[in-house]
Amino acid sequence: MFTGLIEGKGKIIRIKHVGQTIKLTCQTSQQLLEKYNVGDSMAINGVCLTAIEKATQQFTVDIMPETFQRTTFSRLKINDEVNLERALPYNGRLEGHLLAGHVDGIIRLKEKKVEENALVLTFDFPKKFQGEIISQGSIAINGVSLTVTQIAKTSFSISLIPHSKNQTNLGKLRYGEYVNFETDILGKYLKAQLKTFQSKEWKVLN
Repeated sequence: MFTGLIEGKGKIIRIKHVGQTIKLTCQTSQQLLEKYNVGDSMAINGVCLTAIEKATQQFTVDIMPETFQRTTFSRLKINDEVNLERALPYNGRLEGHLLAGHVDGIIRLKEKKVEENALVLTFDFPKKFQGEIISQGSIAINGVSLTVTQIAKTSFSISLIPHSKNQTNLGKLRYGEYVNFETDILGKYLKAQLKTFQSKEWKVLN
């Protein structure tokens, strides 16, 4: 599990296709990798991946074809900046919200504007996720734990404080750019349970 509190940024330095597998190598600070080992999990732009190789300031992960196509990894280029977070230890402090690192897909930046000290980003989202994204609810964008400030039928907005803008790659997003997103896991469970309950109730009534 993860918290959505980004520990640092990294830079993609190698993308290698080996058969149906993609090997991604990321460069980051020595401090972030000091207690990170082969076999450990790392969320890269919100996607939970496992290290297969590690050096002082870089690590490599394997990416399955489905993950590659379902996320923004299919659009990543050499030198692209990514958000990084190590997995949450069971005795760790939870300050963001619980994330599985299993992103729901990609969404597109619709609007970007400044409101006083905040950077407001608005994204379009597929209709099937209605009910999982609510005003004042939690959402993860490129692995960053954020609060939904406004919601419309198929779009929502979040606000970045200067710290979040500077410490993540969200401040550099361009109009039309795609990001990974993960809705709140509690919302998923509630939606699934409600759907099951309604289905059973319908069968009883009929």
